[in-house]
Amino acid sequence: MKKRIVILFGGQSSEYAVSLESAASVIEHLDKQRYEPYLIGITTKGEWFKYEGTTKRIADDAWQQGKLTPVVLSPAGLWENGKKVHVDAILPIMHGKNGEDGSIQGLIQLSHLPLIGCDVTGSAICMDKHRAHQIVRADGIRVPNHIALFAGDPLPENLNYPLFVKPNRGGSSLGMSYLLDASGLALAVDKAFQYDEMVLLEEEVKGFEVGCAVMGCRQLVAGEVDEIEVGSGFFDYVEKYQLKTASIHVPARLAQNERQKIQQLAKRIYRLLGCRGFARVDLFVLENGELVFNEVNTIPGFTSHSRFPSMMKAIGYDMTELLTILIEEGIKDANSILTAVPN
Repeated sequence: MKKRIVILFGGQSSEYAVSLESAASVIEHLDKQRYEPYLIGITTKGEWFKYEGTTKRIADDAWQQGKLTPVVLSPAGLWENGKKVHVDAILPIMHGKNGEDGSIQGLIQLSHLPLIGCDVTGSAICMDKHRAHQIVRADGIRVPNHIALFAGDPLPENLNYPLFVKPNRGGSSLGMSYLLDASGLALAVDKAFQYDEMVLLEEEVKGFEVGCAVMGCRQLVAGEVDEIEVGSGFFDYVEKYQLKTASIHVPARLAQNERQKIQQLAKRIYRLLGCRGFARVDLFVLENGELVFNEVNTIPGFTSHSRFPSMMKAIGYDMTELLTILIEEGIKDANSILTAVPN
């Protein structure tokens, strides 16, 4: 009997469009011999609908023109037209606010349905760059220095430039600015505050960025390490999704022992920040080989050209096999937690 897997997409987030592209790829590559996808789209207004239609309409943001049925997810489970729906697990493919910050994960866990991916704790911590950096630094791992600002705080003077201005909780480099001097600081801070209530002024790390895909709950598997080569500027939203001047190298242009060191540190950070299921850990490599933690993406992109599946493909997992492993291991882990906690 096929397992019914809910795939959540969309949502009230500035990364709504990214979610649609990733979800379309996941649906396309899901093993239909093993799984029955139950698609739930969330509009930018927060409305939940079961979607029945083509995958292309999701990718093109035309899914709301398909057959839609209102659904409700609550502590009593998933409901459609007043009837409870049996599902075997929920896989959220949502990015940014309400998708990666623990909000949707909390709702899923309250419903007592198996969640595929990071739980409330891991999602919330990793989304909060300020606090994630504090935890990682306390474990002896180097992180970039930063100053945290709240609305109304005076702009600090005598800063060291260049630096990055970024929302504390956000993804895809949205709201981020790169400043060479203080002339654009006020505008950059105002821009970042459009995405979060806390803004970080973060030092520029003189090195290049690498990433490592990690999956698992108890036994972890690290994918191949990738490397971002930026042609100009920084790895912003446009570069991440269009690669106009940037290139991604898989494997990273590093010796094998250096890549293994990155894989080990990525798994250590993954554990330290409470990740489960899957995540991508991003680091900087300095000229002297020292590693500096950047961030963890708990729901990385899942298009065929995205970094997480590319790193896993490099160690032998195609997209369909990767999704099967994530779902099966996620169900096993979630069920062990659900049975251990009394209702």
